[in-house]
Amino acid sequence: MDAKGLSRRRLIGGAGAAMFAPAIARAQEITPRNISGWRQQDWSDHFDELGKGCIVCDTEARTLHYWSGDGETYNVYPTSVPKSDELTKRGYTEIIRKKVGPSWTPTASQMERFPDWHPVAGGAPDNPLGTHALYLSWPAYLIHGTHDTRKIGRPSSDGCIGLYNEMIVDLYDKAAVGTQVRLI
Repeated sequence: MDAKGLSRRRLIGGAGAAMFAPAIARAQEITPRNISGWRQQDWSDHFDELGKGCIVCDTEARTLHYWSGDGETYNVYPTSVPKSDELTKRGYTEIIRKKVGPSWTPTASQMERFPDWHPVAGGAPDNPLGTHALYLSWPAYLIHGTHDTRKIGRPSSDGCIGLYNEMIVDLYDKAAVGTQVRLI
């Protein structure tokens, strides 16, 4: 092989490596943040006691952590989170009501921003609350399912925490009314 052919190969190989370097660098920047959200948390970092159970909604990591009242069950679910900090309520609340097939009515602020929105009956395929909902003591804030699976893992809600429909069914079956909830 002559020196000329070898240098062309090096040139082509170097250009290919340079082309993929930005993508590799971006992947290295993103990976640690995504992995950190899935680390197991300790309920006692957030609550004094388990009570009927505990939920921590981590809006940064886009995860919901659930502990049963007896401490035997711990689950982590991927979530959708509010679109902006203005729509995000943080602090302590609790589950006050549960509903299968919840109906949805836009809030007054949603109607101002989206005048073409209209109420959706429970069980409808276009219902933004999905198949199940856990109502919190804060008015108009829920943990609910979604039929739009593209929303999970993204800031896409107007304040609520969304889960895949299969996962909200699982959480619905486990979390009792009175379960403590913290949004961080």
